[in-house]
Amino acid sequence: MGLSDDAELQPLLCVLFLSMYVVTVLGNLLIILAVTFDPHLHTPMYFFLFNLSLVDIGFISTTVPKMIVDIQSHNRVISCEGCLTQMSIFILFACMDSMLLTVMAYDRFVAICHPLHYVVIMNPRLCCSLVLVSFCVSLLDSQVHNMIVLQLTCFKDVEISSFFCDPSQLLNLACSDTFTNNIVSYTIGAMTGFLSISGIIFSYYKILVSILRVPSSGGMYKAFATCGSHLAVVCLFYGTALGVYLSSAISQSPRKDAAASVVYTVVTPMLNPFIYSLRNKDIKRALWRFLISTNSS
Repeated sequence: MGLSDDAELQPLLCVLFLSMYVVTVLGNLLIILAVTFDPHLHTPMYFFLFNLSLVDIGFISTTVPKMIVDIQSHNRVISCEGCLTQMSIFILFACMDSMLLTVMAYDRFVAICHPLHYVVIMNPRLCCSLVLVSFCVSLLDSQVHNMIVLQLTCFKDVEISSFFCDPSQLLNLACSDTFTNNIVSYTIGAMTGFLSISGIIFSYYKILVSILRVPSSGGMYKAFATCGSHLAVVCLFYGTALGVYLSSAISQSPRKDAAASVVYTVVTPMLNPFIYSLRNKDIKRALWRFLISTNSS
């Protein structure tokens, strides 16, 4: 159903979302290039940031290009197969985003609480294994949701009250009783979210305890500075997702729910590169070196 039926708003929405999409892709692409070409950034923290930027590009690419095409073509129809594919990929990237934020919190925990063993613990094999496990868990989560939605008995000529195939909207389309499916779906989602949030809270609890033991204020500031960008992204990701969930639970307007979902599906991936580049001196230096080398060549 999109965000609005107002014909005069469609060109504005198209330009707005196209601009946000381009900014998101370019911002994350710059981080990917900076991490790839700067040897100083070949560390576990920036390896995970590299993967997070890839996931953010995939996350926003799942929904926005289709929405822009729909606006331009004045056609909001999507096939059953296309809808299930979009939903599966959306859940995959959303869950991957969450898992990577947890892995990055663990990386900061090891760096601050066990600095002398950091290189040994966060070795390349463990880093690759953590990313691979994050992908496998996310893939499992998306396929479970996919199988649940496939059991819907009435999945033809229906209207989805969003600008993409939102899993929560699809689960409400069944003619038969959806109670069991909803229970399984929300349980899987809650377990994945609980594991991610628990990992982040535990890591930062240990980090906080370790920082409070530092005698000098300079050491405390340095420790907080290494976590600042990640904490901002965590608050943005989970804060907007929780806000959308609460607003959808309180609000009875599907269009308002769709507008709220724009925040975590579009705005969050767009702001992540700005948060990391503006608060991180290493990224800024790497970007400058990359841009200067590109211009000189």
